[in-house]
Amino acid sequence: MERRGQGAEDLWCMAEVDIFADLSEQEMEAIAAAAPMRGFSAGELLYSPPQPMETLFILKQGRVRIFRVSPDGRVLTTAIMTPGTIFGEMLPLGQQMHDNFAEALDEVIVCVMSRADVQRFLLSDARIAARISEILGNRVSQLERRLSDTVFKSVPQRIATTLCLLANEEQRRPLSRGIQVSLTHEQVAALTGTSRETTTKVLNEYAEQGLLRLGRGRFIILDLPRLASEAGE
Repeated sequence: MERRGQGAEDLWCMAEVDIFADLSEQEMEAIAAAAPMRGFSAGELLYSPPQPMETLFILKQGRVRIFRVSPDGRVLTTAIMTPGTIFGEMLPLGQQMHDNFAEALDEVIVCVMSRADVQRFLLSDARIAARISEILGNRVSQLERRLSDTVFKSVPQRIATTLCLLANEEQRRPLSRGIQVSLTHEQVAALTGTSRETTTKVLNEYAEQGLLRLGRGRFIILDLPRLASEAGE
């Protein structure tokens, strides 16, 4: 789906993003009008190397996995995007993602900006440009950490690390007991670069230890500190 507008829902897409934190309502309305919303189903690709696009995505709803595929078929997840962040192939921002895939992990809604509108509304504003630079710097650090985890951590540690990362994002909406993370075993396997069978075995072991409870397409993290310890944090 795609739509333009300046209603409250469109402004929410801007208001929830840190880089637009102190903009006036009029400034956010102008950006919202230049960034139509699009929807993607779980498992759908927002972009891929055969279909490059110089576009900036502002993630409003759902989670997006950024990953690469090596010539021998190995998959490396480089980032997990959560609502309120930005990503995409945008050379003026220093983002070169032509060799990356972006996959919707859930039902995703993004606001989409063209290169011209990024130049006009974002890079021309010193406040926004500085925040974008900080975000991209943090993303490089996160990528270095993921690469390090892939080399030095065991499969159980990588699985625990990924669950901790997602649980920390979900703590804004805690349950009465535990933190829910909506992922299938297959998705966890893809995020951690291992097989589904190995992932299921590790998750069952964590469940037996009382660290989490398994559900259909979701997990309830029961003991985040102990899970972080299993991750080597």
